[in-house]
Amino acid sequence: MSPAGRFCAGSAVATLLLLGAAGCAADPAPAAGPAAGYSGGGVTVAVRLEAEEGGRQLLSATFTPEQAGFHLYSVDLPAGGVDGLGLPTRLTVRGGLAVDGVARADRPLRTVSPLGLGVELPVYPDGAVTVTLPVRRSDGGPAEAVVSFGACSEQRCLIPVTDQVIPLGPIG
Repeated sequence: MSPAGRFCAGSAVATLLLLGAAGCAADPAPAAGPAAGYSGGGVTVAVRLEAEEGGRQLLSATFTPEQAGFHLYSVDLPAGGVDGLGLPTRLTVRGGLAVDGVARADRPLRTVSPLGLGVELPVYPDGAVTVTLPVRRSDGGPAEAVVSFGACSEQRCLIPVTDQVIPLGPIG
């Protein structure tokens, strides 16, 4: 599938995920901003920008492995992994937004020790993990989220995704 096709498919999935997460509530979420998505590397990513009290904004990205039994690596994993193993889950921004804090995940960490490699890798439990990042407007231009991640099971890893740009469009 072409990158554009993956983005379009990811957008549809992200929209469904966002609607499902909202529970079809009668009242829309206040101060909700742009939402977008991406699907690749065996993971669907749903991104949403929301206003916080005090004028700050919070960008959230929910990374959902498309197959059961797969997990993502910690946001705290070093850039080069541990002994070259593992790809940290990353969420950052560019364009009309700037980072205004530290990325945090909503799931506790656990470690995995790939057989025979003698290392422990920090990962999240199998399934979805949401990473949030405080951001602020840097100018009036279009905003973009940038994600990197790798999904693995106990038996295999999927093709990692690095520096995938997800357009959020103009921000208000």
